Amino acid sequence: MGVSAVLITLVLAASIYDMRYRRIPNWLSLTGAVTGIALNSFLYQGWPGLRLSLVGLTVAFSAYFALYSLRAMGAGDVKLMAAIGALTGVRDWFGIFIITALIGGIAGLWLVAMRGRLRKTVWNVGFILSEMKSGRPAYLGNKELDVRSPKSMGLPHGAVIAAGTIVFLGLSARFSE
Repeated sequence: MGVSAVLITLVLAASIYDMRYRRIPNWLSLTGAVTGIALNSFLYQGWPGLRLSLVGLTVAFSAYFALYSLRAMGAGDVKLMAAIGALTGVRDWFGIFIITALIGGIAGLWLVAMRGRLRKTVWNVGFILSEMKSGRPAYLGNKELDVRSPKSMGLPHGAVIAAGTIVFLGLSARFSE
């Protein structure tokens, strides 16, 4: 229960900060990671908890760093997901990752539809696949595909991560009874 409370506090704070300032502060992610490591080490009496946190942190950071390298994700999102991995461990982090991806896809489609950019988005997806086949990063050929570009259609991923985390926790509580 303590880990869930810390996790909800972390993702809600990150979500609010990301929606307001379009960034997630390092101090927030670092606090989440350190708290996750300390809390799990205490709850699981040493090495088992420390290992759970470190593996979760490493896997989460690695997966999101790959997305960051493709300029599909911001650095704050990478660090936030690493902190979530430190709090939850790899198994639960993977569930959060899947639900976050689904919610992000739905939110992205909604945003595209609301802005009347469905045709352009379908073309961009084709362009991304074509560039991947050729081994080139898509953002080099189209600035709209670089999350750092003002031309990109941004979605505060911290809010998506918060929604995915809360849905995961709700589903976990519902189905573990």
